[in-house]
Amino acid sequence: MSRIGNKPVVLPAGVTVELNDAQATVKGPKGTLVVCINKGIKAELKGNEVVFTRENELKQTKQNHGTVRANFHNAVVGVSEGYKKVLEMRGIGYKAQMEGKNVVLSAGYSHTITIVPEEGVTISIGAQPTEIVVEGINKQAVGQTAARIREVRPPEPYLGKGIRYKGEYVPTKEGKRAAAGGKK
Repeated sequence: MSRIGNKPVVLPAGVTVELNDAQATVKGPKGTLVVCINKGIKAELKGNEVVFTRENELKQTKQNHGTVRANFHNAVVGVSEGYKKVLEMRGIGYKAQMEGKNVVLSAGYSHTITIVPEEGVTISIGAQPTEIVVEGINKQAVGQTAARIREVRPPEPYLGKGIRYKGEYVPTKEGKRAAAGGKK
């Protein structure tokens, strides 16, 4: 039984939906997204809600039921509110600069690294040059771009240097010297 798939998606004001057999087009104030609807899943518009039902009880159809509904809900949230991820760089000399639509990272290497955003995603620098803001309407594209930026220099557990999501907790470890208790 799919609990997520059975939950109706409520459409906020300003969002319109066009349903076909294989896809749904979601339009809102921030843009337009197309969501694929898998075989065996049927979408119906009832007032200001979209309800997803299964046509059969095959295992694959049951698995797709919740996934299709979640992807559709993400599209509705994306075109009405949008998605945003904030990353922060920690370390001496770590900074980010904009070069057109791309971001150039100085992250402790002998060279800079340029990250090109996914289609429909915008990258900007926050209040400090160590803060990177990734925004867009497609949740997957925003997350993928943010993950590619974080991948340049993941936070390390000893000093905490690296690129992390804002508010992310990175557990720190004791070094070898501290663990030895000062023995030689």
